Amino acid sequence: MASPTARTAGRRRSPTAPPRSFRWARRIFLTALTGFVLLPVYVMLSSSLKPLEDVSGTFRWLPGELTLRPYLDIWHTVPLARYFGNSLIVAGSATVCSVVIAVFAAYAVSRYRFRGKRIFTVTVLSTQMFPGILFLLPLFLIYVNIGNSTGVALYGSRGGLILTYLTFSLPFSIWMLTGYFASVPRELDEAAYVDGCGALGALFRVVVPAALPGIVAVAVYAFMTAWGEVLFASVMTNDTTRTLSVGLQGYATQNDVYWNQVMAASLVVSVPVVAGFLLLQRYLVAGLTTGAVK
Repeated sequence: MASPTARTAGRRRSPTAPPRSFRWARRIFLTALTGFVLLPVYVMLSSSLKPLEDVSGTFRWLPGELTLRPYLDIWHTVPLARYFGNSLIVAGSATVCSVVIAVFAAYAVSRYRFRGKRIFTVTVLSTQMFPGILFLLPLFLIYVNIGNSTGVALYGSRGGLILTYLTFSLPFSIWMLTGYFASVPRELDEAAYVDGCGALGALFRVVVPAALPGIVAVAVYAFMTAWGEVLFASVMTNDTTRTLSVGLQGYATQNDVYWNQVMAASLVVSVPVVAGFLLLQRYLVAGLTTGAVK
């Protein structure tokens, strides 16, 4: 049995440990911050479980009556399933295209010397300094002129929206993967060459598996960017190609706003992003931290 002196010594605070008052202040601050972040989620969840009469009146923190009816009505008030499909097609295609192009571009920048390499990297990085709204009118005019001159309907189509989202996600993806590929030792490429691989073999058999966390982080970023974007989707789509972020406005009619259905639909459309983030969280954190310091 340990003596009282030994137990006291065992509980003695380390010289580098923060004082007790600081630990309590940290707990209180983090608890308050967590409550502040989760407060909108609670409002969405509680409002989605109320009848419309309760949501339209004075807000109450605790629902007087619980109902799942809004989660059934959201599919009939607006064509939510069609908007869901459009968002999956647009966000999924933009993500796949962004990752594929970024892998080849980042590998070329990180492994080869070519004329204009510095200008290319500076141009890619500089595009992130401009707000996206600056590109709205130029892209609109380009799509309209292409449609008038060639007959290729980019404006109002899913293909045009995919190209639009590539202009946002692709520069960041190339910049991030370039730093990640640079962290993969070149000796691995040389070993692949010795084993008979070409440049593509070294890329897909050695570099891509070693840089998988960074690629996953880029894919998550590209998907989240396209999934929740509102401004360009509201201008570049029509009734057929409308996405979820714009389609949620359909719950506001001229006479009323179905707040409980808006909240229910907002939670439903958040499920794919939240589920994907939870599944790929460890890859996302590793990819972002590594890419940020290279």
